[in-house]
Amino acid sequence: MTLEDLQTLGNAGVISLASPDPRVAVYWAPRGADPAAAARFETVLAPAERERAGRFGRDELRQRYIVGRSTLRVVLGATLGVPAAEVAIVRGRRGRPELAGRSVDFNVTHTGEVMLLAVARGVVVGVDVEHRDRTINAEGIARRCLTDDERARLDDGDAAARRRQVLRLWTCKEAMSKATGDALAAPFRELDVLLEPHLRLTRGPGHYDPPRWTLHALQAPAGYLATLALWSR
Repeated sequence: MTLEDLQTLGNAGVISLASPDPRVAVYWAPRGADPAAAARFETVLAPAERERAGRFGRDELRQRYIVGRSTLRVVLGATLGVPAAEVAIVRGRRGRPELAGRSVDFNVTHTGEVMLLAVARGVVVGVDVEHRDRTINAEGIARRCLTDDERARLDDGDAAARRRQVLRLWTCKEAMSKATGDALAAPFRELDVLLEPHLRLTRGPGHYDPPRWTLHALQAPAGYLATLALWSR
């Protein structure tokens, strides 16, 4: 199955986003709950993935999982030049999904009915996406997840701008934590990120050593904030 097959099977919204780094390809795709599409896409899942799909209690969640996982497999298969069903996805550090042999790294994130996928050679990737207008407790997130310096740099006169800044910082830290596999165990309050003039990690412990990291704001479709983190281990 190829990327063109995704469109034939019903995932016509799969698009390539502009990548800020030649080592990385970035894809945007719907993963909506479509019973007919899920039935077609299920053919490329591994047995364990079919079993997991069957455990979802709601059809909507099961269909989203099938379409999302199959889209991931087709993209990886096209990258590796192998059939999607033969892509060997394994669990790495802290359960982070990766490819056996790690010739290519990848990371995927989703919100609602859309997903963002990055595939890279020569660097470890993490991605995160959020609705730009998502309602959040900006002050609560700032207290729990931002450094003192980050909080001091937040806009103190425009609540909407402050919320967007918190969301962007959150996507940066989420993307990095997904690259390392730390997820929510990452030291969010010790990761200091500058938003201007461009995204940059300025301070972090252990493997969050700033020279090893590059952050990019992706050109996501309207209504979304997306961040790509690149880690040179």
